[in-house]
Amino acid sequence: MVWATVFFTVFGVFKHFMKPKPVIITAAGDLVIPRASDGHYYVDGTVNGKPIHFLVDTGATTVSVTEKLASQAALQFSQSTISNTANGQLKGWSAKDVSVTTGPLGVSSVSVGVGLVGFDADQGLLGQNYLSKFDIEIKNDKMIFREKAK
Repeated sequence: MVWATVFFTVFGVFKHFMKPKPVIITAAGDLVIPRASDGHYYVDGTVNGKPIHFLVDTGATTVSVTEKLASQAALQFSQSTISNTANGQLKGWSAKDVSVTTGPLGVSSVSVGVGLVGFDADQGLLGQNYLSKFDIEIKNDKMIFREKAK
């Protein structure tokens, strides 16, 4: 009983500290994403209105999703592509003029790579073709998306 109590106490503490912190939307409309315990930044959003959980990938050229999510979001494939990834080349497709959002921020005409593997259907990568539309700052373990000054 003592070991079971110790185990569940340690498990509960570990689970509490590993839980992702919530994303914050400031009064100015900035999206503030806290760094996760694994060192990455994650944010919920949509692709063509379909909910998705993004890994913010500043090294990715494009927003990328799985074939299953692309099908659920009714993306129209425009051309076949070959992506160069850290794990080698990946065959896939491209969909153009796709609406992508994160919190209150959105871009209505983004190219999305389809064919991402190794992720759950509702997960994807948020790449530079979306990120470059915003001013991005990393400060105190937080990534801040802000509308670009005009």
